[in-house]
Amino acid sequence: MGRPGDIALNRRNLMVGASAAAALAAAPNGARADTARAGSDKPVMAKVSLTVNGHKRELELDTRTSLLDAARENLHLTGSKKGCDHGQCGACTMIVDGRRINSCLTLAVMHQGSEITTIEGLGQPENLHAMQAAFVKHDGYQCGYCTPGQICSGVAVLAEIKAGIPSHVTADLNAPMQVTDAEIRERMSGNICRCGAYSNIVEAMTEVAGRPA
Repeated sequence: MGRPGDIALNRRNLMVGASAAAALAAAPNGARADTARAGSDKPVMAKVSLTVNGHKRELELDTRTSLLDAARENLHLTGSKKGCDHGQCGACTMIVDGRRINSCLTLAVMHQGSEITTIEGLGQPENLHAMQAAFVKHDGYQCGYCTPGQICSGVAVLAEIKAGIPSHVTADLNAPMQVTDAEIRERMSGNICRCGAYSNIVEAMTEVAGRPA
């Protein structure tokens, strides 16, 4: 009976081990390097066509690239911000095919042919969108980091209400949808403002909706 720790060795195991060692020693250095690289994480590239702020853009991207990173790093549209990168803060909100999304949670290659609007596409300093102008008027921001996402989300929220899409706080699904403080606060709850400008954001949105703030 063998002692604990003894290695069971037979003729077959000895020959297999010796053959493997000989083959590795005889392999050229390049072949060994190729074998080591075979398990490396090489990016898979893909071409994607997007319409961004009214302009068609053709990109070749790593398939793991988020829509947010494609906009910021490849298209140099840095208005959309990377806050949490987990879809929890809303700073990266864009409008894609008419619906607001967290662009950090979606891959760019998933949006082949999509129409995408970032904060840059809503308005520019010399020609502000009504929502941008209302945010300025009502001080709907402080540090401004979350503001691009807040504004994109605000524009989409008013479009949702106009289209009759209900929210968790909609009381009557058969009645015409109303722009109320409760509706705005519920629908904007995914956009976090660490500075706490929420009441001013509600005022800005109600003005754009045509209701006295």
